[in-house]
This record gives sequence, structure tokens and C-alpha cells, in this order.
Amino acid sequence: MTEPSGRRRYLLLAASFVFRIAVVAILLGGGGWWLLAHPETPVPSHWNPLRALSVTAPVTPVTRYQLNRALADEAQCRAAISQAGARFDAMEDLVVDQNCGITGRGMLSQLVSAQINGAETNCRTALRLVLWEHHVVQPAARDILGTEVAGLRQIGSYNCRRMRTAQGDNSRWSSHARADSIDIIGVVLADGRSLTLVEDWGGTGPEADFLRQIWRGACDWFRVVLGPDFNRLHADHFHLQGPGWGYCR
Repeated sequence: MTEPSGRRRYLLLAASFVFRIAVVAILLGGGGWWLLAHPETPVPSHWNPLRALSVTAPVTPVTRYQLNRALADEAQCRAAISQAGARFDAMEDLVVDQNCGITGRGMLSQLVSAQINGAETNCRTALRLVLWEHHVVQPAARDILGTEVAGLRQIGSYNCRRMRTAQGDNSRWSSHARADSIDIIGVVLADGRSLTLVEDWGGTGPEADFLRQIWRGACDWFRVVLGPDFNRLHADHFHLQGPGWGYCR
């Protein structure tokens, strides 16, 4: 038998190396899956992509994956809201036509810590709002204002209408037509103060700083966030929208 050529010898060594790496990867992958899936895994739930979303858990790189999974599954969505102590009472789905209606419908009246004047919305919007309140609104209130938020004030999630622009109605349907967004006009603080975007957004004190911080933080949980600086139609509220390409203004 002739000695293999240098090129052939190189290919044999390379194939052997790749085979060994593949075997190690399979073994490690299987072990990693077992470690994550085991009921008594030492991996914390908020670091484990196989575990359900916990609203009150620390935010990690895994949180976005868990959130997307909950948004795609109504049962998981409602379970995450309930587990956080929020109240989202189930309602029958609203079917109007191909443009308007609410799937995963419910009445949101309590967030993790703050109340909200009853918002008829879908579970996806409710879940995003609960996460925003817990991870953005309350920490900002404590850090900037030295108090907590007792209530969020909203002026609507579902509205069967077309988009509105500064130039008039648009031919496209609004995200409100599916309850995929919600409009927030202000907050009530635990110390009795009431802040509104109309009165406090343009100020220079801590109240304005607080409103601007929770506006920026909303962009972490909603795909489209519009505020008073966007246009005159949003002078009095935050438009917080779930679906979209990502726009924060």
C-alpha cells in the first residue's frame, strides 16, 4: 500500500479533528440540555431559557426569549401576569371584522404594585405594561422622586379606528384596533401627587426627569413608543405599542 500524499494525510487529519469536535459538542449539548431541563437544575429560572417568564425576576439576556415565548402563548401570558400578582380578568374575545377586535381579551386593573383604571386590552399589551411598571416605572419613582407610583392613568387601549397623523386620518388601521397599544397620560404617586404629561413633561424639575426616564425605559418593553416630543397628537400621552419595527420618539 502506498503512503498517502501530503494533501490526503491533511484531509484525513482534518476530518478526524472535526469528528472529535462534533462528538464533544453533542455530548456537551446533551449535558447542557439535561442540566437546564432537570427539575432540580441549579440554573436560576431567569437564566434558564426552558423556564417560563417571571415578571418580577431580574432581567437577563434570557428574559427577551422568555417574553417572546409568553407573548406567543396566551396561557403562558396570563400565567406570567397572575404569578406577578397583577390582575387581568379574562373576557370573551371581541370579534368585529378582519381589522378590529381583541384576542386574548381581558380587563387589566392591577399591575405588580400600582393600580390602573380599568383597561380593556389583550394579554400581550397587558404583559408588556406589567413588565414596564415593575422594571422601569417603580424604580424610577423611587430613585428620582423618593416615592412609589400608586396608579397609572390610561385613556384607552382598544379603539376600532384608522391611524391618525398630523395631516389627518391614515388609510392604515391603528394598532388600537387590535388593542396592541395603550395610551398613558400620567401617574398618581403614593405621596398624593399627580403627574400628567400635559403639565409636567416640559418642566425642568425631578417630575419631568421621571417622566422622561419612564418614556425611555418603555422602549425596552414596547416596540413603538411615542411621546409629547413626537407630534401634537401625542402631547398629552405616551403611545405604547407592542408590534412594530422599533421606534422610540
